[in-house]
Amino acid sequence: MILPKERDPRFVTIRRGGSLTDDDHRLLALWAADCAEHVLHVFESAAPQDPRPRQAIERVRAWTRGEVTMSQSRAAGGHAMAAARDLTGAPRHAAFAAGQAACVAHVAAHELGAAAYAIKAARAAAPADDDAGQRECRWQRDQLPEAVRELVLDDQRLRNGICWSVFDC
Repeated sequence: MILPKERDPRFVTIRRGGSLTDDDHRLLALWAADCAEHVLHVFESAAPQDPRPRQAIERVRAWTRGEVTMSQSRAAGGHAMAAARDLTGAPRHAAFAAGQAACVAHVAAHELGAAAYAIKAARAAAPADDDAGQRECRWQRDQLPEAVRELVLDDQRLRNGICWSVFDC
């Protein structure tokens, strides 16, 4: 479970009664796509013939450009998460990261799911490297667009406990 029981209105778009602008929603989606893409190679090494996680990342980026609908991006996210079903460890986490990223088009708060699963993938891909997860976390923070930086950092503080405490970097 990576979503809180009660939705944070900062991650609900203005037209749905929250305070998130469409521009910031797109920035969150692009950041989540970057997080997922950063570990995508881990999945593709294990399942090189399965395009679903890469397609999910491409689909959410297309959503930010207005080229596909929210439903198309969300569906691609589901397909990416289905790609994880028969896998374990780092490849599974990387597929989940891609799926979560694509679902940001539907629920902006999935942005943290993409980041958390990417950190889990980095950790699992380098079990002997105690700093792999922290490096991934710091890399992600370096990619944060300034407009949503404080929002995401606060979200990490609030949801770190339900996101496997991966944001302690």
